[in-house]
Amino acid sequence: MKSLATLFRNNIRQYSMLFALIAIMLFFQIVTDGTLMKPVNLTNLILQNSYIVAMAIGMLLVIVAGQIDLSVGSVAAFTGAVAAVMMVEYEMNFILVIFICLIIGALIGAAQGYLVSYQKVPSFIATLAGMLIFRGLTLVILQGRSIGPFPTGFQKVSSGFLPDVFGGESLHITTIVIGVIISLIVVYLDFRSRQNKQKYGFEVSSMAVFVLKNAIIVGVILYMSYLMATYKGLPNVLVILFALIVIYSFITKQTVIGRRIYALGGNEKAAQLSGVNTKRLKFLTFANMGMLAALGGMIIAARLNVATPKAGVGIELDVIAAVFIGGASASGGIGTVIGAVIGALVMGVMNNGMSIVGIGIDWQQAIKGTVLALAVWFDVRNRDKA
Repeated sequence: MKSLATLFRNNIRQYSMLFALIAIMLFFQIVTDGTLMKPVNLTNLILQNSYIVAMAIGMLLVIVAGQIDLSVGSVAAFTGAVAAVMMVEYEMNFILVIFICLIIGALIGAAQGYLVSYQKVPSFIATLAGMLIFRGLTLVILQGRSIGPFPTGFQKVSSGFLPDVFGGESLHITTIVIGVIISLIVVYLDFRSRQNKQKYGFEVSSMAVFVLKNAIIVGVILYMSYLMATYKGLPNVLVILFALIVIYSFITKQTVIGRRIYALGGNEKAAQLSGVNTKRLKFLTFANMGMLAALGGMIIAARLNVATPKAGVGIELDVIAAVFIGGASASGGIGTVIGAVIGALVMGVMNNGMSIVGIGIDWQQAIKGTVLALAVWFDVRNRDKA
């Protein structure tokens, strides 16, 4: 029990929201008579919230650096509109279009990052201007109309599924195999991390707690894999999200640039005195955010199979809320990729569950706002105690 308490105390932000996510899922599983965790609804839940997860990962780095980006919804809509025009009106190859739009998104983020980093424009103002500019440019490009449909290959980015190489009929065997492989990798990485901490004399949880924690994680992974295997298997977009989670978790935890971003958000002046190029770091976080906003915009367009002027309206609030709910500090310097993903899932499960139950959009917004306020209050309360 002492080891469990220590483990929870050292990871209170992340674990508290993980427990909250589990509680929310159990609640809606009960009140929806089991509808929430049905394979088809679980798959839809992933597809509906994939773009939020992708953009929340980018927003995490921006917020950890002590900044904010209000333009992500408009940038997503703009890049989705550009992709639609290139594919439908100019009949360009969808792979080339994806590459071009990612570059466009990165350039937009870089432009905003330049204003914030080198011209000292507050990020709130710079990105608010970006939100208005690119929402207007979206309307200009689309000329008030919707453009679609898109090539099948592009649609499969968001709505396609991995093929079953084992030829399963009632069960998608490939999904089960991937779930087992991921489980083994997770356990191995956690075990290696534990060994490294012991090697350098850091405190670690007891072996019983280690086994219990990994047993729960593996159980969840295998159960989710089984549920999706009984439907159509793993969605393509989930594979993309998994790659993003792995890459950005590695960057934030194992690289110099990741540690410097946290140092920047924790104390910018101290980071500067330590030789960190804080201006370049802020610039890079915004450029990265722009690229992931472009990815989110293309995921939205691919799922709807059409680019619309209203795409992405208000999603910047869901993205920012997901990061804060996932444990990021409003003052910067604190937050994890996994936490941002958990926050996005909390938002997604709440949206999905409340829709199934029949709660109106008005009350949905009020409830989500309350959850966000409680998450920020929790952060401030724990920071004051420290």
